[in-house]
Amino acid sequence: MSRYIDVVLNLPLNQAFTYHEPLKISEEDKNASEDVLFGRRVEVRFGNRRMTGIVTALYDTLPPTCSVGEEKIRAAAKYVDTEPVLTRELYESAKWVSRYYLTAIGEAVFAMIPSGKRESDASGFSFSDTEDSFEKKNLSGEQQAAVNGILDGDEKRLFHYLYGKTGSGKTEVFLSAAEKILEKNKGVIYLVPEIGLTPQVVKAVVRRFGNTAAVLHSELTPSQRLSEWRRILHREARIVVGARSAVFAPVPDLGMIVIDEEHDASYKAGSTPRYHARQVAMHRCTTLGIPLVMGSATPSLEAWSAMENGTIKRHTLTQRLAGGAMPEIKSVNLSLEQNKENCLSRELKERMKAALAEKRQIILFLNRRGFTHFFRCSSCGFEMKCKNCSVSMTYHKAENRLRCHYCGYSIQPPHQCPKCGSLDVGYSGFGTEYIEAEVKATFPNEKILRVDTDSVSHKGELQEKLDAFRKGEYSILLGTQMVAKGLNFPALKLVGVILADSSLHLPDFRASERTFALITQVAGRAGRFFPDGEVIVQSYSPDMEPIALAVKGDIDTFYANEIKQRNVLGFPPFVRMLRLVFRSSVPGAAEKAAEGAAVILRKNKIPGTDIMGPAECPIELVAGNWRHQILLRGKNIGALQKMASNLLNGYTAPQNVYIESDVDPVSLL
Repeated sequence: MSRYIDVVLNLPLNQAFTYHEPLKISEEDKNASEDVLFGRRVEVRFGNRRMTGIVTALYDTLPPTCSVGEEKIRAAAKYVDTEPVLTRELYESAKWVSRYYLTAIGEAVFAMIPSGKRESDASGFSFSDTEDSFEKKNLSGEQQAAVNGILDGDEKRLFHYLYGKTGSGKTEVFLSAAEKILEKNKGVIYLVPEIGLTPQVVKAVVRRFGNTAAVLHSELTPSQRLSEWRRILHREARIVVGARSAVFAPVPDLGMIVIDEEHDASYKAGSTPRYHARQVAMHRCTTLGIPLVMGSATPSLEAWSAMENGTIKRHTLTQRLAGGAMPEIKSVNLSLEQNKENCLSRELKERMKAALAEKRQIILFLNRRGFTHFFRCSSCGFEMKCKNCSVSMTYHKAENRLRCHYCGYSIQPPHQCPKCGSLDVGYSGFGTEYIEAEVKATFPNEKILRVDTDSVSHKGELQEKLDAFRKGEYSILLGTQMVAKGLNFPALKLVGVILADSSLHLPDFRASERTFALITQVAGRAGRFFPDGEVIVQSYSPDMEPIALAVKGDIDTFYANEIKQRNVLGFPPFVRMLRLVFRSSVPGAAEKAAEGAAVILRKNKIPGTDIMGPAECPIELVAGNWRHQILLRGKNIGALQKMASNLLNGYTAPQNVYIESDVDPVSLL
């Protein structure tokens, strides 16, 4: 009789399933050990479905863990692969992901591996030939000290942070450290926020390391991704560059992981399993005893706090190395503009005209993720915040109430400002299309390019547009967060932030941190090659701390004050959070399910934890689904995970309600 195999499937069931080995297999496979068969994909029947699973164990007799009798054991259909796609080290990481993020083991495994069945040639990543060369450069004293510090071999200090202003040469430090790791016959994973938005970094890696580099990007087909996966497993590729999911690359003898632009929210997965690449990287590096190197000009508050307390070792770069200088940054108070309907201030228009007269380029930054429905006083700038949570309260027009989306606290909007008594209160903001129309009307003879998720549709279009702007085919670039990340344009003179307030009024405790980082990052696009860059930051509230300190470039004061406030209010990094979202296409069903779940959570509440809500999510309706949330908060993440796990395993939600769990959420919208 054939042997038995345990198979994990991509299902929300936290277990493996036992099958007989396939009936038709080669003589080699008939006698193969578990080490040979482990990690290979296998086709099976599950109920009436044909599914692909992963072999995780081999037995000569029916395993005691099997919950059904011998007569119910089916034979697997066939092995998909002749060699494994999953390593034991990755499987251990998958088990950790499953436990930590409260997801099924199969869902964790299949988030890692490629879905292609046949290999095909990976097309590689195309770059413009007009780019500057990323040839090997001589390191400055600061850069060399950072490389030495990262590679010092101290097993007690595995986590490192390369902190330096935009354009200070962080990439070259990462590449030089990677080169030293490769010289020891070890591999490297190099993570970037989004491949399409960091072409300079990807190009630098490919040019430096040639065929030993593998690029995992979204434009690869499943078959091409499988080919790159095999190249990595066979040690043909020793450095892997890619976005979030590349943290799972099966690099043999992994020697270092790099996370560029560590602060970026795209490192957190938006669907199950909701892992954070930084946390997965920390787990892999700790398990293997290898360095993790992160870097940014605007570290996440969690990373900054860890640098302050010594958990992460900081290496600082202070100089701009491409011949440029930090740009001159100036704020403009939109409340003082004569025409309140205009989104381009007089100052910004004048600076745009001057830049265009010099045949130089302009980027105008628009933040799409802004709430216009917040209470604000036009006289003194006061905004209404929740008395319990100190996050912006959102105006609900239908019920004429201001509401907090964390704890559910609500009040009627005041008719005058509670701070100064002014009657000049209301809600304000600009839409993207309105801004584009005004720019075109003001500069009708200029070629204007818009880059956002609405204007970029087909594969490769983003790269084409950015290359066209770099070549000077357009003089003005309108962009969202896409233009705030890692882009270098030699002819760029001026950056305009149209409305810095929009992200500040998001009902999220991270709103200040994000606003500060966005202004700092987008401002960093200017002055990278010439010391005459200019940045204009438009705002209704230029004196508010995140905006004022970003304009001054005072990062130390901002982080010190923000950390103090988070500590007082009880938000990360001083406490941990777990978010439960209830969604349904049936009106009222999500709200009812959340209320029922809250009753159970409160009955089984663990001391030292808080239960916030239920309340509707700030963005209540998404893709036809109504959404309500409960936030769990406490010092011990294990206690929150236990409470959530008990609920998820013991509470049967109505058939039309789906519950999502998010451990350590980065966004609460």
